[in-house]
This record gives sequence, C-alpha cells and structure tokens, in this order.
Amino acid sequence: MSDILARDATDIAADVRQRRIGAAEVTRSALDRAEALNPKLNCFSAIFRDSALSAAAAIDRKIQRGIDPGPLGGVPFAVKNLFDVEGVTTLAGSKILRDSPPAEQDATAVARLKAAGAVLIGANNMDEFAYGFTTQNSHYGPTRNPHDTDRSAGGSSGGSAASVAARIVPLNVGSDTNGSIRVPAAFCGIFGLTPTLRRLSRAGAFPFVDALDHIGPFARSVRDLALAYDLMQGPDPRDPFCRQRPVEPTLPTLDMPIQKLRIASLGGWFRDGAMPNVLKSTDATLLALGPYETVELTGVAEARAAAFCLTAAGGAALHRNNLRTRPEDFDPATRDRLLAGALLPDSVIHRARQIRQSFRDRVRALFETFDILIAPVAPCSAPRLDQTTFELGGRTLLLRPNIGLYTQPLSFIGLPIVTVPVDGAGGMPTGVQIVAAPWREDIALRVAAKLERDGVVRSPSPRAVMLGEAA
Repeated sequence: MSDILARDATDIAADVRQRRIGAAEVTRSALDRAEALNPKLNCFSAIFRDSALSAAAAIDRKIQRGIDPGPLGGVPFAVKNLFDVEGVTTLAGSKILRDSPPAEQDATAVARLKAAGAVLIGANNMDEFAYGFTTQNSHYGPTRNPHDTDRSAGGSSGGSAASVAARIVPLNVGSDTNGSIRVPAAFCGIFGLTPTLRRLSRAGAFPFVDALDHIGPFARSVRDLALAYDLMQGPDPRDPFCRQRPVEPTLPTLDMPIQKLRIASLGGWFRDGAMPNVLKSTDATLLALGPYETVELTGVAEARAAAFCLTAAGGAALHRNNLRTRPEDFDPATRDRLLAGALLPDSVIHRARQIRQSFRDRVRALFETFDILIAPVAPCSAPRLDQTTFELGGRTLLLRPNIGLYTQPLSFIGLPIVTVPVDGAGGMPTGVQIVAAPWREDIALRVAAKLERDGVVRSPSPRAVMLGEAA
C-alpha cells in the first residue's frame, strides 16, 4: 500500500498543495488499491479510473499555475451508490435501476466535495435500496470486512465504510435511515457522522424514507470527518429543506476545551444483553469523559416498533409500482419487508407518527439536563457472513433485522450522532454513539475529538487486508 493512502485527507491535501506529491500520483495509488482489493472485499460497484485521473490532472495543472485547488485538493473519495454521479447510472444496490438513464448531474454532496478539490474514484456496494444492515446484496454479492473477510462490513453503507477502513480512500459519503452510517462505521472501525435530519442536502441521493433519511461522511479521523461535513453544509435550491440552511463550521471548534460537560449513559434498552466487548468499549468511553449519570429512557421498544412501521411503509410507497410489476427483480429480503409495509393500515402509520413525536419530545427534554448521550452502536461486533442469529439477554434473535436495536430509536427522531471506533485489541472493533441535541453536531464532534486526542478512540489498521498483503 502506498504510504500516502494511510494518511488523513487533510495531510494528503497539504502534501498536494505544497507539491510534495501530485494529485495524479495519489489518485493512481487509490485506483490501483481499489482494483487490487475489490475482488477480496467487494466494496466497489464501479471504479471511475478515467474520470478520476482526468480530474486529478486538472488539479495538478491548477497548482502549477498557482491556483488554490481547494481544501481537499487531490484527495481521493468515493460515495455510496445511491448518490448521483454525472454520466453514471445510479443503482442504489438494485437490479431494477440498471437500465435507468445516467444521472444528468452530480448529487449536491458529491458536487460540493468535488468543488473542494476531492477526486471521486468510485461508487460503493450497498444493501438494495438501503434496506439492510449487512450489505449482503443478492445481486452484487456481500461486502467483506477489512478486519476479517469472513465477517460483515455492516450496512447499508457497508461498501463505503469498508473502502475507508481498507485505506483505499480517506473519505466517503453514505446515508443513514435506521443506522446505515453508524453500524458499518462501528463494524469497520472508522468514524461516521449522522447529522441532524435534513441538515445536509439530499438532492441527487436516491431516497429510502423521506421522513428518516440522513446523509453524512465517513473518515478515519475526527478532523477529516468535520472537514467533509463542513464542506457539504449550506443552502441548496435543489433541496427545499436546505434552501436557507446556513453553514456552521465545526472544524475550527474541535480543539476548544470542553468544560462541565453533562454526560448521560443510556442504560436499560441500550445495554441489556449487549456483548461484553461492546459494554467494555462503551464504559471506557464514558470513563474517559468524566463523571456521568445513567438514564433509562421509557418507550424505547415502542419507538423502535414505530420506526419499523414508518420505514417499511415509506419504502413500500416509493417502490409500489415495481412491487406490482417486477417483484422477481428485488432482493427477496428487501421485497418481503416492502410488501409487509404495503399492507400496513393507515391507522398504524398514524399511530407510529404519534409515537415518534412523543418519543422525540421525551428525548429532547433530556438535553435540558445533559449535553451528550452515550450508547453502543450495536449489541455485537461484526457478525460472520453466514450468521443468521445472535444471542441477546438469553434470547435468540434474527440477526439482520436486529443489528439496529440501538440505532433505530435515535435516528427515528433525527438526532445528530457521531460514531467513534474503539479498537478491539486483537478482536473486532466496536463503535460508540455520541448523541447531541438537534443542530449541535459541533458538540458531538468536539467530544469525539477529545476522545481521539486522549487515545481512547481510533481507527485501527485493517488486519485482514494487511495480512493478505504481507502474504
């Protein structure tokens, strides 16, 4: 592996800007590594060699002429294959969209990172239509975890997380409806940010459930995470919810001291039955932050059930026509969940929305007392690809629907959450959720930055990939 690809995006950009390395050289290294590792990891659904090298050459020419290439000048990145890329068909992990016309313009998130000088090298594998937690796609195969290729990378943004963890790209963009940034970030041992609902423009991102969809970045450091997030912020006439949204930079605040932080550990539902390594990682994070209180939310099980209903019904409404006319072209697991959602009566959806509002009010009231809530991302670390169940508190549960036990109730109400990786010290990494009040991404990122500075959280080297290289 080229040493440059193991570095943070901010370091790569500085080296390119100072002409210590060319953007074309960095990009070629990323493309070569993507092509070499993809047969092993299956994290890319498309690699854009020609366009990436052309973009990198243009950045090098800018620098030669003394033109600033942007804060991410020459940094390779990739995106989940539900974001439009001009000239490329957006698959969203599906067979059904294969024959759709190519996108006419980039998704806003893609365009903003390109405008900052980042070089797009490819699109990543995902669960079909973002409905899943494992990226075990029946059309395109599973994405494998860079720390153990017999294990899941998580989902639905599994390809995105795996490509960052494998040191192919330092930045990626995914989506999170019920946990699809947080779960793969935790399983792959990287940082992820699920911003406040509708904080970032979703223009050009294939939808799953309008009321629940978030988009956000992956990175191997908090500084890179904050920078990518800042660059994607701002008003967007293509997205009605972001037309007037101001940019509120978080990067300059990362090193500010955090004093008298009021911290709560979410107990009860968010700890019962979790694996010992998960609880150990969560407790280490809490102890590093100082005094904390344990609080137990009421109504979490009801909230998660409501999230299931809104997810299934929202997805079914979007895909209703294809469910009628092309049911055989869906991943069977996706199709069956969508069909179940289509059968839900309006009274159930109405009740789910009421539960959502009530639970939102209850959780937001906590932020009058606390600045940050801490919880595990998942009850287990990355499961084996052939695993179908897991044990939780003496119960045997189906794996794929229940990985999101701790993520669904929180994204359900639109909160900003930073996922931080805790190294498994010889085992698989785990992840911890740092949850803030709406629109307070800055606080969650500052807490994550402190934990990173103190050595409590970090993105470990990809063990399986590195061993494979050594062999």
